Amino acid sequence: MEKQQFYYDNKIVRNFLYASIVFGVVGMLVGLILAFLFLFPNLTSGISFLSFGRLRPLHTNAVIFAFVGNAMFAGIYYSMQRLLKARMFSDLLSKIHFWGWQLIIVAAAITLPLGYSTSKEYAELEWPIDIAIALIWVVFGINMIGTIIKRRERHIYVAIWFYIATFVTVAVLHIFNSLELPVSLSGMKSYSIYAGVQDALVQWWYGHNAVAFFLTTPFLGMMYYFVPKVANRPVYSYRLSIIHFWSLIFIYIWAGPHHLLYTALPDWAQNLGVVFSVMLIAPSWGGMINGLLTLRGVWDKVRTDAVLKFFVVAITGYGMATFEGPMLSLKNVNAIAHFTDWIIAHVHVGALAWNGFLSFGMIYWLIPRMTKTKLFSEKLANFHFWIGTLGIILYSLPLYVAGFTQASMWKQFKPDGGALQYGNFLETVTEIMPMYWMRAVGGTLYLTGVIVLVYNVIRTVRQGSPVENELVEAPALAVISPNRLKGEKLHSWLERKPVQFMVLTTIAILIGGLIQILPTILVKSNIPTISSVKPYTPLELQGRDLYIREGCVGCHSQMVRPFRSEVERYGDYSKAGEFVYDHPFLWGSKRTGPDLAREGVKGKPFNGGRDDVWHFNHMYDPQGLNEKSIMPRYQWLIKNELDNSTIQDKMRTMVTLGVPYTEADINNALKHMDEQASKIEANLLANPDIKKSFGGNTTSKLKDREIVALIAYLQRLGTDTQVKK
Repeated sequence: MEKQQFYYDNKIVRNFLYASIVFGVVGMLVGLILAFLFLFPNLTSGISFLSFGRLRPLHTNAVIFAFVGNAMFAGIYYSMQRLLKARMFSDLLSKIHFWGWQLIIVAAAITLPLGYSTSKEYAELEWPIDIAIALIWVVFGINMIGTIIKRRERHIYVAIWFYIATFVTVAVLHIFNSLELPVSLSGMKSYSIYAGVQDALVQWWYGHNAVAFFLTTPFLGMMYYFVPKVANRPVYSYRLSIIHFWSLIFIYIWAGPHHLLYTALPDWAQNLGVVFSVMLIAPSWGGMINGLLTLRGVWDKVRTDAVLKFFVVAITGYGMATFEGPMLSLKNVNAIAHFTDWIIAHVHVGALAWNGFLSFGMIYWLIPRMTKTKLFSEKLANFHFWIGTLGIILYSLPLYVAGFTQASMWKQFKPDGGALQYGNFLETVTEIMPMYWMRAVGGTLYLTGVIVLVYNVIRTVRQGSPVENELVEAPALAVISPNRLKGEKLHSWLERKPVQFMVLTTIAILIGGLIQILPTILVKSNIPTISSVKPYTPLELQGRDLYIREGCVGCHSQMVRPFRSEVERYGDYSKAGEFVYDHPFLWGSKRTGPDLAREGVKGKPFNGGRDDVWHFNHMYDPQGLNEKSIMPRYQWLIKNELDNSTIQDKMRTMVTLGVPYTEADINNALKHMDEQASKIEANLLANPDIKKSFGGNTTSKLKDREIVALIAYLQRLGTDTQVKK
């Protein structure tokens, strides 16, 4: 058969690899800063764009979409060309994809510290950037599909199956979760079209499956290519890879509700999430076994080869995380783990071991091959492996201990059973500070390993000569029969038909999402209304947006679960009807501080406690109220004047989303805001210390500052459904 000569595009692979390395250092450095902010909460005091609440989404987005995303694209572009025996479909599309993705990352790095955030986990970026992500993702998809169509290989290999599932599912997840209504086309503010329970379900359908189809399936595809390649062994079981793929993509999409157990989500949706999460362990471990057993017969090589070491720990980390995930979805385990640092440990085992180590192994293997040289130092690569492994252990194990400590202290009652043993939430925080110190040490070690990698890569590139276009030859693909050949199995036929393969993949991932989400949106009885629940006042709406801007949801939940310990600590458990006007929902996923769902009730005269003055002082100087507090200062809220120029546009947007503001409410918004703010101002200035410091002649009165709007929102929380004792 006549062979054709062509070139692989190594330049695009190199670009994505370099971007991954650079953003990996940046993202992990921000993560390390966050770890030290737990120990020194005012380390960045007074600098709003470096506050914990604004840096946290920057860290998660930088690690997931910049570091892991760029590594994923590098692995896909490299392996796909070789598996399909074809250059990428379009060099132009490759360049648009690369530079478009980097511009999105830069936009995220600018907007998130400035406070432009939707607050939705792993989907914090605002609407213009969401549109850009969708467009660039389509560019990536066209380039991938075009390459598959012009391939010179008859069958599409297992890695390509996972790449197809990644493209299709991430597109569906991103589009449906990012449906939002901008306040204006000239601004960055938007509101989710979903409210409350519906928003929570859609968000964690996205959030769980962003982990599944952005952090897992493409890396499984890379595992199926790079592990056999480096080990020079065939995949352990082709049949197991088929079972692994189809069962994984079908089951994974159902598991999102296990993030919302014991919440106001309907029980049927919670139970579906539990069932499919437990089922998920079988295909996940099938993939892990397939990866590890591919290394049979080469374990001696693993002892000396740093790349294989990284791969083994990566696959093991995948197995650990995918065993722990189904266990965490069991209600009795979830009741202990949810909202604690156990979840942080779980997430980082997956991110640091599975995604991080697979990326590092791939980088160490690819760079020398694309520069026609050997790795500068195998010893440094091995040093990176060991210090990185130690970093993972010192990061995760203390947080597991912290999680168990938090859960046991939160739930502990006094021996007579009458009251909580640890009624002050801060007692829990103080107890786990040594674990936070160890987490910071582990993070430092892990980042040190990455810096070693940077040095090793730079020296390797300098001693080699980059091959941007790699000359190869392969026979042209003969005409493919549309029919099944005699004796050909169904899946072998399907591997020759990428369009049909993609259609079946789409159907497999849509079934679970449709069955879970549509009833919650379309069937009213799933979200029973509560007549006493009213829309937020204009000032409270402004305060809620400030709460979102400052990332308060990253440390505080607004969801009281139906446990005696939580009801005793926070108040009556949360009901679905309480959140019908919440665009977006703010249930949270971590309690570094106490739950705030009933915060406003604590400030009422009949209940005693946190009045307007307390909230003012707490935002100005938390350590002034309690020296052991790890909450940072938010003093700029007291200095900044509240921008009310868009409040009427915000209210009209809310009306479009179904919030029952009247035209009179909108027209009189500024007047009503002034009246409510004046009452809070009077309460604050009744305190002599506040009056002395902030009540003098200034360019703007205290009632016109951001702190007043935030206090209004906090004092509203939970009051719609309160019951006076």
